[in-house]
This record gives sequence, structure tokens and C-alpha cells, in this order.
Amino acid sequence: MNKLNLMAMLGIEHPIIQAPMAGVTTPEFVATSAEAGILGSIGAGYLSAEETRNFIREVKSLTMKPFALNLFVPETVNPSQEQLRGAYEALQPIGKELGIPQWNTPFSKTEFEGQVQVLIEEGVKVCSFTFGLPDEKTVQLLKGNDVFLIGTATSIEEAELAEQVGMDAVVVQGSEAGGHRGSFVGELKLISLNELLLKVVSSVRLPVIAAGGIASKEKMVDVLASGAQAVQIGTVLLAADESGAHPLYKQAVLDADKRCTVLTKAFSGKMARGISNRFISEMNEAIIAPYPFQNDLTKEIRKEAAKQGDTEFMSLWAGESVHLSTSGKLKNIIERFV
Repeated sequence: MNKLNLMAMLGIEHPIIQAPMAGVTTPEFVATSAEAGILGSIGAGYLSAEETRNFIREVKSLTMKPFALNLFVPETVNPSQEQLRGAYEALQPIGKELGIPQWNTPFSKTEFEGQVQVLIEEGVKVCSFTFGLPDEKTVQLLKGNDVFLIGTATSIEEAELAEQVGMDAVVVQGSEAGGHRGSFVGELKLISLNELLLKVVSSVRLPVIAAGGIASKEKMVDVLASGAQAVQIGTVLLAADESGAHPLYKQAVLDADKRCTVLTKAFSGKMARGISNRFISEMNEAIIAPYPFQNDLTKEIRKEAAKQGDTEFMSLWAGESVHLSTSGKLKNIIERFV
């Protein structure tokens, strides 16, 4: 499948996908991306099935153009009570500093199957997956409803698995990418986008979408010339007017300089790249619960920090090219690429 075919399959004018940033994408953000001729993506990872339905309907009320839904593939993780207690106690000094020495933590439950059903019922025709690949039954169900499937890979092994299970395309996420690593096989591998792209393009027949540190037209042209059939951009759009990022988060992105990002599991239990702050450094040696439990444990801290205007304890996910981000209308930022 060539680039034009991929764009035709996705129903887009430009070979660009708006990254599905869970918690940041708003219906207006997704619809504006779609209206600009790129593939808008709903980051539905933290939504319930009903919230997913409402979000899809809001986007549909704003645009007739196609858009994608991104889902987190659930994992079975059973941490011990001792591990959860240790992770909670490690967070308490920060909680005390923010004025919440104790807080309740309702642990979240995935509604993945319900979300898949909603996607079919609402007629969304593109679905991408992070943190793993759907099982054969889900793949067959979605393909039977003419849904275009996109996997996420951070290694050659993951890209080959995406091809084996029947994905129609794969996003290759270089080590430069902001937010959570999409890794799901073996040890965490940190491979630069240029290196990973060349390896994956030569080892799978799937159309490849490049992600990680793409913040300029020059970089986009470069990766398309290296065999990618589209690019996925996220951090460079974070500070846009339509972005749902907290105003302090947007400002941190605009104030960021080169080499300000680090990888951490401290906020969610999964490795993610963000702007370095006190929370990350103080939790460096702490007990961390596995995802999604750590994410649930830190939720109140992140919420309280945002309320108090304290970015030192907020998760500020961003890629290595964050220093190239600008504010303004989303449409204008996208136009710089096309």
C-alpha cells in the first residue's frame, strides 16, 4: 500500500495523524484536526464506554470528516496489598505538602469491550491501539464491521506481531516520543525513530506511521522519505487553543527548552516521557505500583497540584522536540506542516 492508498483508506488529505493524547484531546481538538485534512484521534484510554459514546457523538456534531478512536489494550496485573501500600506511603510526603495527607483511591476498571461495541455502534471506521494488541475475536469483530486497525510498536518484534494479528497499519514510536511508551513485549527498548523506522519498514509489509519528535515540516519530509507513509504528531499540538491541556501544562510546554524531558514510571506505573520536575526526581527511588494502579494512586496528587497551580507535581507529558511547540489556533499549527 503506498502513501496515497493509506491516505485514501483513512479518508485524509495529508499524511498526518493527530496523536490520541488521552486526557488532552477534546471533541473540538479532534474535529478541528479532521477539518484541517488530517486524521483526528480521540484518546479514549481513560474513558468509560458511555463517556466514549458521548465523546464520539460530540465530535460527529462538529465534523463530517473521518476520525479515529484510540483504545488502551487491558493487561491482567495483580499487585500485592503490600506493594500497593508501599506505593501509597511513598506518595504521602508529597500529599502532605499539598495539604492532602490522606486520600481515597478508587481503582479504575477497564471498559475495553464496551468501548469496542460503542465504536461499532457509532460507526467509527478507524481504531488504534496502545499498550498491546487486541485478541483475535476483537480483530475479527472490528474487521467484520469495516474498521481500519492501527497498532503501536516500539520495536521490530512488536511491529511484526501487529502484522501477524491483522493490523492494517502500525505506528512506530521512536524513543523521542512524549507520553507513554506503547511497549508491550519483553524488556523496554528505547530505539530512536530514524533507526526503528528503517528496521520496521524493511521487516513488515504494513503501512508504517512514524511517531516521536516530529515537530517540523522538515522532520516530517525526512521520515516520509525514509519509508513512513504518514506521521503522527502530538507534543507540537499540545499548546493549541483547542487542546484540553491545563493552562499551566501548556505554559510549561511553551517555556520548555532542549533536553528538559525524562522518562519516568512515577506517575502511572508505565514508562512515559515528560518535562522533568520535583515529583519525578523525588519518586526516583520510591516503590511504584504497576499500571494502572500507580496512575490511580497519583490521580488526587496531580489534581490537587493543578488546582494549586503547582507544576512540580503535575504530569507534563512531552516529547524531545517540545521546545519547538507554539501556541495559537490548531489549524494554523497544522498548516505549517502542509
